[in-house]
Amino acid sequence: MFYNTLSNSHGLPYDPFKAIVSPRPIGWIGTHAADGSLNLAPYSFFNAISDRPKLVMFSSSGYKDSVRNIEETGEFTASFASRNLSEAVNLTSVAAPHGESEFAIAGLTPVKGTLVSAPFVGEAFAALECRMTEILRPKGIDGTVSDSYVVLGEVVGIHIREEAIRDGRFDVATVRPLARLGYMDYCDGGDVFAMMRPTR
Repeated sequence: MFYNTLSNSHGLPYDPFKAIVSPRPIGWIGTHAADGSLNLAPYSFFNAISDRPKLVMFSSSGYKDSVRNIEETGEFTASFASRNLSEAVNLTSVAAPHGESEFAIAGLTPVKGTLVSAPFVGEAFAALECRMTEILRPKGIDGTVSDSYVVLGEVVGIHIREEAIRDGRFDVATVRPLARLGYMDYCDGGDVFAMMRPTR
């Protein structure tokens, strides 16, 4: 089958776009407002975009508390979303009113960063401390501005729990990263195999 996305006439019960662009890592973004209230929310439009400097991004569909807080404070964290914490990740996706902590809703421990004041999930296998570098509104080919807000940040500090390290590596088979598929589907990255890049 083929369909153009202008009409989006795919004829399927649900839009397949996000199922095709998958699995997507989940950015479990921790922030605090200027008044000190805490926020934690999962974003499936999340990824690393550079390793020199270390940069990550997430995209929020609409102007949500995470974006507002980052604009106010200039900082955030990204806690590692893993299979064992999947229920807690889901609980933090609730549309809670501004000022109500999703850490408390999900029974998670907020830990203040070492280099930033934003909180991360104490139960997570790893967490990134980030300082915001820019926030932008992406545009389509016709110049239409998306309703999404893309937040980019430089990773200034990294936390890793000892049990996540095996043979000197962050062991993905142990931590089983949680990823978003399409629709309401998820998977974990515990089934690991290696391939060496070819040389010529």
